[in-house]
Amino acid sequence: MPFDKTDGKKTMSYQDEIKDVQELISSYKGTWDGIDAEAVARMRAQNRFHTGLDIARYTAGIMRRDMEAYDADPANYTQSLGCWHGFIGQQKMISIKKHFGSTKGRYLYLSGWMVAALRSEFGPLPDQSMHEKTSVPALIEELYTFLKQADARELGGYFREIDAARKTGNTALEAEIQGKIDNFQTHVVPIIADIDAGFGNAEATYLLAKKMIEAGACALQIENQVSDEKQCGHQDGKVTVPHEDFLAKVRACRYAFLELGVDDGIVVTRTDSLGAGLTKQIAYSKEEGDIGDQYNSFLDCEEIAAGDLKANDVVINRGGKLLRPKRLPSNLFQFKPGTGEDRCVLDCITSLQNGADLLWIETEKPHVDQIAGMVDRIREVIPNAKLVYNNSPSFNWTLNFRQQVFDAWEAEGKDVSAYDRANLMSVEYDETELATTADEKIRTFQRDGSKRAGIFHHLITLPTYHTAALSTDNLAKRYFGEEAMLGYVKQVQREEIRQGIACVKHQNMAGSDIGDDHKEYFAGEAALKAAGEDNTMNQFG
Repeated sequence: MPFDKTDGKKTMSYQDEIKDVQELISSYKGTWDGIDAEAVARMRAQNRFHTGLDIARYTAGIMRRDMEAYDADPANYTQSLGCWHGFIGQQKMISIKKHFGSTKGRYLYLSGWMVAALRSEFGPLPDQSMHEKTSVPALIEELYTFLKQADARELGGYFREIDAARKTGNTALEAEIQGKIDNFQTHVVPIIADIDAGFGNAEATYLLAKKMIEAGACALQIENQVSDEKQCGHQDGKVTVPHEDFLAKVRACRYAFLELGVDDGIVVTRTDSLGAGLTKQIAYSKEEGDIGDQYNSFLDCEEIAAGDLKANDVVINRGGKLLRPKRLPSNLFQFKPGTGEDRCVLDCITSLQNGADLLWIETEKPHVDQIAGMVDRIREVIPNAKLVYNNSPSFNWTLNFRQQVFDAWEAEGKDVSAYDRANLMSVEYDETELATTADEKIRTFQRDGSKRAGIFHHLITLPTYHTAALSTDNLAKRYFGEEAMLGYVKQVQREEIRQGIACVKHQNMAGSDIGDDHKEYFAGEAALKAAGEDNTMNQFG
């Protein structure tokens, strides 16, 4: 098996693997002589991970090392993009290796929003945990199937290069390519997987967590909303649960990791309290000042006398006073306005003190100072608190950052009379100093947020939902319009060829060459292979 730069552990070299297999074949006294030792070594290299648990254990180690590196220097933050199909995840990692040479610090994110919108048998659904929960582990397994295939494809190319070098007697080139195999870096990277609010009670959360881990997930992200009232983090109507209810699900995830032997699995706890003004229940409290009492202290209450009690009233005794929480017709209880940040801070501290590894604070805008203000308070109690942050497409990044610059300039006394704050999204401002300054702040947002606000991991939840729609719109406009076939050739295929997009050879990407290799292993000269002279993929050589 090749050496892996991400893993950091020396394993058997390519040549040692061949020798090891040859000894095994020889031990069967000629009955296995039809098996080629080098072919077996190649197949083993192309299939390094045999189970999802192998992947979960391997990638959990990557994340733990990355977290330590971030603690040492916040410049070592990590990133990911959301995926809704195995092919999308595969192409991201192929692109990353192509452009940057390494997958270090780059993960994939599995978004519950995209599973709901794109993977449900019910058709497109809102992000309200209505989709089949089994579709989440199914997508994790699919993503890793495609990532493993990317390994097999790239290594298969190296094996063909070795064979070609041998035919010409170029031993130096053969040695060079063998070095690439021995130092091969896998496309298999950590996936942070969204388990929503747990899809039911703690037992349901545990059962689903196990399926997700068995599929390969090393990091589970769970939120503190009510399962049956769950809303997208950037929509209204969010309802949170008391801390003890949430912590039961956090522990369920940890038990699932430990049961399956992924001892360093990562639990990401997300708080939606900043935008959630409601709770479904009053927390249980044993004594004043405990976590239940702290949760209840944020309830919007009115003081009443004992004689004012009405039938079915719910009251709290605090300091000898009877307080009646405001209860809505929906039977939900209301929090006091303006308490969101305080509740977020309490949520985060409580989670980290009870088994969470990373935090996720869902905000209504991308604002470094707002995030940092909460993280500073959390770090007064937990100094190494770290965040996963949603660089969400639900934010209008252009408008938000232009308004942030406008507000900062106005506070500094700078003349902003040339700008209409409410209309800053307008194209008329695109070439202005304000727009340029805002764009620079967007460019450095991740770096600034990681340095100032404790953000270890930046992700975009559903980028390819939008890129697929945008590219499809452009193709449809051109292909069904005057450009016709030129609309495809000029804007798609020609760019694939000139930019070196591997997928231009779509037969190869789909595994045709891997299949040819196997046919040759199995049938020798009798193999009927697809990659002959008449294969039109040769036009892209």
